[in-house]
Amino acid sequence: MRKNIGKISLILLSATVLVSWTKKNDDPGKQPVIKATSAKILTIDKLQFKDLNGNGKLDKYEDWRLAPNERSLDLLKQMTLEEKVGMLLISDTRMKNQWGWGGVQKKNTLPIEPTFNEEDEVSKFNMFTQEELQYPVMNAAGTTKGVTKFHLRHFILRTDTSTKNLAEWSNRLQTLSENTRLGIPSLVTSNPRNHLTSNVAAGTNVSGTSFTKWPTELGLAAMRDHNLVKKFAETARQEWTSVGIRKGYMYMADLSTEPRWQRTEGTFGEDPQLAADVIEQIVLGFQGDKLGGQSVAQTVKHFPGGGATQKGHDPHFSWGKFEVFPGNQLEQNLVPFKAAIKAGTSAIMPYYSVPKDTKYEEVAYAYNKAILRDLLRKELGYKGIINSDTGIIDQMPWGVEKLSAEQRYAKALEAGVNMFAGNANPELLLKGVKNGIIDKKYIDESVVLLLEEMFKLGIFENPYVDVEAAEKLVGNKDFQSLAEIAHRKSIVLLNNDKNSLPLKKSTKVYFENYFRKYSDDKNKTGDVQKLAKVNGLEFVSTPEEADVILLWIKPAIKPLFESTKEPLEINLSSCAVNVDYINSLTAKKPTILVMNYTNPFVIDEIYNDKTKNRFAGVLATFGTSNEALLDVISGKFNPTGKMPFTTPISNEAVINNREDLPGYKEGKDYGLFWFNDGMSYKK
Repeated sequence: MRKNIGKISLILLSATVLVSWTKKNDDPGKQPVIKATSAKILTIDKLQFKDLNGNGKLDKYEDWRLAPNERSLDLLKQMTLEEKVGMLLISDTRMKNQWGWGGVQKKNTLPIEPTFNEEDEVSKFNMFTQEELQYPVMNAAGTTKGVTKFHLRHFILRTDTSTKNLAEWSNRLQTLSENTRLGIPSLVTSNPRNHLTSNVAAGTNVSGTSFTKWPTELGLAAMRDHNLVKKFAETARQEWTSVGIRKGYMYMADLSTEPRWQRTEGTFGEDPQLAADVIEQIVLGFQGDKLGGQSVAQTVKHFPGGGATQKGHDPHFSWGKFEVFPGNQLEQNLVPFKAAIKAGTSAIMPYYSVPKDTKYEEVAYAYNKAILRDLLRKELGYKGIINSDTGIIDQMPWGVEKLSAEQRYAKALEAGVNMFAGNANPELLLKGVKNGIIDKKYIDESVVLLLEEMFKLGIFENPYVDVEAAEKLVGNKDFQSLAEIAHRKSIVLLNNDKNSLPLKKSTKVYFENYFRKYSDDKNKTGDVQKLAKVNGLEFVSTPEEADVILLWIKPAIKPLFESTKEPLEINLSSCAVNVDYINSLTAKKPTILVMNYTNPFVIDEIYNDKTKNRFAGVLATFGTSNEALLDVISGKFNPTGKMPFTTPISNEAVINNREDLPGYKEGKDYGLFWFNDGMSYKK
């Protein structure tokens, strides 16, 4: 390191800025923002550049006027093998007092601080299944060690903390990176942070953030408003860039054709064209027409589609490793990915799945050359980064279990993978190169692609953020007002018996929000919403006082990372709902049933031929607020949403479904509520 990082403060950051514009510039002919904490600034022809390697001259990789590829090739020549190998790994990183995951969790009651966590997180157990590993895996390295010794430059941040903490930590990380031999900046990645989801899990989404709250991905699809989807992505992009998060592990282009799959909530539904339309706007909103200084690079996943899981089991687990296509729909799974490629997605992530009974080799997609180099690159014309899912080498090496770690790296690189997620220690990858098991040409091929992304994002010139500006921007009222429109547009009216909705003013409403965690006591009841008058509606404390019951049920499918080999079920009694209690409640007064769908739940235990006459209306939500629901119930907002998937009519229909077929192709007897169902109030 050129300087003692411990002596560099964030105050110095603002003091050393030589050039400052309020707007970054992606025009290669114009001076971009230059910010530095340690690198000297070179002035050439009245233009300024960062002398990142400290040699007193302008190298090609430091010249922002040159094309990203030319800069990448120049930097490649200056990198050691160790520096190149470090570029190919992306692993978790943590702030001070943040506990880890993966079998070595150390919960800490101390508040998270915006400084480095210098402890390595090494696990002897699979972070998902908790099964013992063949050898210990470093899930995360101590930050300084990771940057300076392992030469890591890609990090996944899963921290729930304040905007100020995120921004200050980001600046410290970039200061640390700038003070290394070549001054290569770090690129921080995150899972989605902007959704009101009930299924929070490390590796899928982040909750509790200060970011603007929108409906879940299913809710975005239910809106059927692609312009608003793009506005969502544009506002989220501004929040992310303001705190220094410049890459997303998102979004899922998978189709939710298997109703039991526990990752359904993160999809845009079961229809290929709807998912394609939404993912296109997502990519354009986060990245822009091309990757630039204001972009958040997208990693669309999971190629070539991960929704057709055998009996719903997820390939994080050995018993769920197969993806099956009994309906011969593999080609339809590609439709959303084609849209993402057309929109310019910067990266694509293959899933752990092994294709079963297809023309392709029965190895996981990350090891599947015919899938990645032939189908994705040659046939679909994709030229960006291929980023493996977490742990394909050490934890989920489906189909290549008999190969050594070095051989697995070699096979994945030959198949087309450019970046490996889940291990912060480059030792085995480096060993494979030095031993000749791994061809160096694949390392160089990947490094060039990874550097090009960084150059396009502009972080070589300015990776730093304005902490105060970030605090004002993130979660601001204008952004949240836009999100509130989305919440209302995401709600779907499925049935309106005798035009009972909207409710008339002065209607007395008993409002129960029924949500239990999967592991909660089965006898637990819902929470009564004791509200003041809202939109003319009066809220009461008991069903007996009410004219109508408003019952919002939020089922909880078995959490993904608590899965076992046991069959997955999506009937309500298997998803944390006390159906006896619900049936006794709905027998008391006319009921408006609201179902929050994270999966296409089977609701025949409470909604069937004998009980349908109890319900004045039925609505579907996909992660939204009380306020949005009440605006729809009262008629303040006329519902416009449409179902993003089909809900099965019974458990039998689920058991007999073909995993790769959308519900609307399963036959006329399959569905209760169908894809694209949705009503509005009559005027």
